[in-house]
Amino acid sequence: MNTEQIKDEIARSSGWVSAVKMEMAKVVVGQQELVNRLILSLLCKGHVLLEGVPGLAKTLSVKALAGTLRAGFSRIQFTPDLLPADLLGTMIYNPDERKFTAKKGPVFANLILADEINRAPAKVQSALLEAMQERQVTLGETSYPLPDPFLVLATQNPIEQEGTYQLPEAQLDRFLFKVMVDYPTRDEELRVLEMMSRTVGHPTTSPVVTAEQIEYSRGLMNRIFIDPAIEHYIVDLVRATRAPEKIDRSLEGLVRAGASPRATINIALAARALAFTRQRAYVTPQDVKDLAHDILRHRILLSYEAEAANVSADNVIDHILSKVPVP
Repeated sequence: MNTEQIKDEIARSSGWVSAVKMEMAKVVVGQQELVNRLILSLLCKGHVLLEGVPGLAKTLSVKALAGTLRAGFSRIQFTPDLLPADLLGTMIYNPDERKFTAKKGPVFANLILADEINRAPAKVQSALLEAMQERQVTLGETSYPLPDPFLVLATQNPIEQEGTYQLPEAQLDRFLFKVMVDYPTRDEELRVLEMMSRTVGHPTTSPVVTAEQIEYSRGLMNRIFIDPAIEHYIVDLVRATRAPEKIDRSLEGLVRAGASPRATINIALAARALAFTRQRAYVTPQDVKDLAHDILRHRILLSYEAEAANVSADNVIDHILSKVPVP
C-alpha cells in the first residue's frame, strides 16, 4: 500500500477521532491539548499523568473520555491507607471448595483513573508497575491478563505536598505523557460557569467508538512512514537530554539524568499517532517537536543547581529543541 492509499484509508478510518472530540466538548470546555493527548494515548497504548491545580477538569476529562468508549471504567481514589490488594485484588479462600480463588480488583478495567496518585505510598504505586508495563496482574501463582485497551490515567496536584509521596522515576518512565493542565481562558471559564452552575442536568458523553475501531486504527498507524532522517532526529533529541552541555554549555550541571530509550520509542510511536489524527501518512519534524515536552519533561532529572536557579525541565527541553539540527 503506497502513501496515497494509506492516506485515504486513514481519512476513512479516523472519523472516530473527531467524534470523540465532539462528545468530549459537550462536557469539557477548552483543554484541547489535554483532549488530544488522551486520544493519542488510546492509539499508542500509553499511560498519561495529568498535573494541575484542583478544579481544572482533569478527572472530568478522563470520565468524559471513558463515556465515549464502549469499555470498562474504574475510578480509584488514592489515599495514604490504600493497600495493593485494594487496587489489584487478592486470593480468597473458599471453605466449601477448600481452595483459593482470585478476587480481581478495580484495575481490571479498560480505563483506570488513578486520582491523586501521589497520595498513596510507594508500595501501592509500585503495585501498578506490572499492570502498566506487562498489562497483567499476578495474584498468587497465576498471572491474569488485563483487558485491551488498558490505560492508566493518573492525576496529581503540584502545589500541595503535605501527605504526598513523590512518584519514583521507574514509574514516571512508564507514563507516555506528562501533561501540564493550565487554567482556562476568560471566555472558556465563562462557558464553564454557564454550563455547570446548576445542580442538575450536567451534560454527559455517549459511546461513539469501539475497541475494534481503535485496534484497527493502531494497525493502520503502524504503517505511517517515518523518514530515517527523522528517526536520527528523535535519537539526537533524546541523547541530548543525557548530556545537554554538549550542545549548549549553559546547560552544564543542570541535569542529573536524561531520558531512557523508552522515550525514543515513545516519541516515534506518538509521532505516528499524531500524524494519524492529522490525517497524514508520514511523520514530520514538527510532529516530533509538538510532542517533545509532554514525553520528555518527566524523564529529565534536574540537579540541585537547576532547582536553585529556578530552571525547569521544560526550559532544558526548549534549549535542546533550539540547538539540535532539524532535518
